[in-house]
Formats: sequence, C-alpha cells, structure tokens
Amino acid sequence: MALIELPDELAAALSAKAAEQGLTLAAWLQRLAAPEAAPGEARTAKDAIARILELQRHVKPDPEGWTPKNYIDCGRR
Repeated sequence: MALIELPDELAAALSAKAAEQGLTLAAWLQRLAAPEAAPGEARTAKDAIARILELQRHVKPDPEGWTPKNYIDCGRR
C-alpha cells in the first residue's frame, strides 16, 4: 500500500466527489485507477468490435475523401 499526501482542500474536494457516489475516498480512487480490463486479459471479438465502433463515432470524415489506404499509398507513387 502506498501513502499519497494531498493538501487538505484537495482531499476534502475528492472526498466529496467520492461521497456523491456513496464511496470512501480510498474506494473511489481504487475504482478510478482500476483499468477496464487487466493487461493480458483475453477480450472477446464482440468487445473489440464494440470498442472500434465506439471510437469510429468520434472520427470525422476526411475533407478530401481520402481513406487510410490513400494516405499509405500517397508516398509510394
């Protein structure tokens, strides 16, 4: 276990955020720091597809209509 020193004001603000979710500060920080999946943990293809689709929703179309393949081939001609 590690000890993290915080100014009293910051600790109080973080404790308030944790309390909003019904958690202690330690439990809230653990939840915040825990990765979605442990490194090396197997993920299903369905999970991967869902994540890719989620990321693609934030991608704007290229203004010139180029695809990634066009950008790769650009310097090869």
